[in-house]
Amino acid sequence: MSEFHDPSNVLNPEHADHQIITPATYGMVFLTLLIFTGITVGAAYVDLGIFNPVVALAIASFKAVVVILFFMHVKYQSNLIKLTVAAGFFTFIVLITMTMSDYISRAWGLW
Repeated sequence: MSEFHDPSNVLNPEHADHQIITPATYGMVFLTLLIFTGITVGAAYVDLGIFNPVVALAIASFKAVVVILFFMHVKYQSNLIKLTVAAGFFTFIVLITMTMSDYISRAWGLW
């Protein structure tokens, strides 16, 4: 057997100490999501021209980050997990940027 053999699987990184989230933290996350949902509804009633989808996506992205950090416990994970999530968000931003640039470039006489 190798010196790195771990039959009880104790060295697995998943067995590190887990952060316990308090109900007060979850309450603050809930209030934050509720407030930003209200901001989203309020922003829908304001005519921002071509920036309406941009504002809506920015608010939705912020709420997604809050959910990912606290409900998925990414805030308390290793740097590798944080890097993986950041890479996913970077890919999302690239795709949204390409979609918005295509949407805006289709003038159809409306701009």
